[in-house]
Amino acid sequence: QVQLVESGGGLVQPGGSLRLSCAASGRIFSINAMGWYRQAPGKQRELVARITSDDSTNYADSVKGRFTIFTENAKNTVYLQMNSLKPEDTAVYYCHADGYYNNYRGDIAALDAWGQGTLVTVSS
Repeated sequence: QVQLVESGGGLVQPGGSLRLSCAASGRIFSINAMGWYRQAPGKQRELVARITSDDSTNYADSVKGRFTIFTENAKNTVYLQMNSLKPEDTAVYYCHADGYYNNYRGDIAALDAWGQGTLVTVSS
């Protein structure tokens, strides 16, 4: 009932940049926060960056100063600008949104949605 569609992943050399985007659509009532998580092979999924509806942000220590999260389109689209990429940034990146949506019964229900993931590979 709410879809998150990601784009922007790919192959980049160390030191390069990429911008990921994630657009939320559907029966959204309100979004409290959107974020980016990543999962590298053999590792657990971890928070990369998160932004709340009042534009408060938090970042993983490993990406501070290199990555920037921001929103547009009435805050239903979230971006992750990734600069100075390192091989250890290689992972599948997932978009996440939490808040509320209108279900088909007309009730307001809790939203906890994930995107399909986009692969970022940092390699020379």
